[in-house]
Amino acid sequence: MLGRMRIVSLLPSASEIVADLGLLGSLVGRSHECQWPEGVRSVPVVSASRIDSAALSGRQIDRAVRAAVEKGETLYAVDGDLLASLRPDVILTQDLCKVCAASGAEMADVGAKVISLGPHTLSEVAESVRYLGRELGVADRGLAVAGKMMERIDAVRRASQGKCRPRVFVAEWIDPPFACGHWIPEMVEAAGGDEVLGRAGARSVRTTWDEVRAARPELVIAAPCGCDEERAAREARSVDVGCPVVPVDADRFFVRPAPSLADGVEILARVFRGA
Repeated sequence: MLGRMRIVSLLPSASEIVADLGLLGSLVGRSHECQWPEGVRSVPVVSASRIDSAALSGRQIDRAVRAAVEKGETLYAVDGDLLASLRPDVILTQDLCKVCAASGAEMADVGAKVISLGPHTLSEVAESVRYLGRELGVADRGLAVAGKMMERIDAVRRASQGKCRPRVFVAEWIDPPFACGHWIPEMVEAAGGDEVLGRAGARSVRTTWDEVRAARPELVIAAPCGCDEERAAREARSVDVGCPVVPVDADRFFVRPAPSLADGVEILARVFRGA
């Protein structure tokens, strides 16, 4: 089954999980946002965003996304002809967030099994790894990968116990600011911080920088969704809340529900301890 299965992933986190499961050679199609591990970049791209985020500011991206959602327009274009030509057995997608990736509702039926992922918490991310392992015929690998992810996070949590916990605001977007949700508040907690506005397991919510100041954070983590550390640093230049602002590679280590969230927890722990 392993050698015969043909997988298309329209979800960056799923592509990462597929690789962690040892199935990168079975990946025959991907979204334009599937960039890690590097080996995935040679796989044909079957979906792309309708919004050119590289050419827009954070405020412009927010406006474009809101306008599209209000009109009921899709944010991603799927090349149905290419998808069909790849003859996938399985298509991996999501229904967690309309903004983050193409959903199952945006694809033509090409006779493939569609697996939709939508974890909201760290434990659900681990379960999605185990679930994919079972669905893709490598259950033992799924157990091992998920177990290693949670072991690393738990190790950081234990190391942070008894230490001073900084008050932290993780900005999932900068202009306008969004308070973090889903698994990111859990990451902050595991790393030894207290998230002042984020809500674990819930969607990120729009806020204001006045509300952030009122929450009295001691540290702001600039983690705009879909942005690397360089862009996060540019977006964060305008932030002035009376405390340090630290940009991170959110796209790689924070917003993808994949095993690399363990790296994100370790990064936060180093930031909190001034390492």
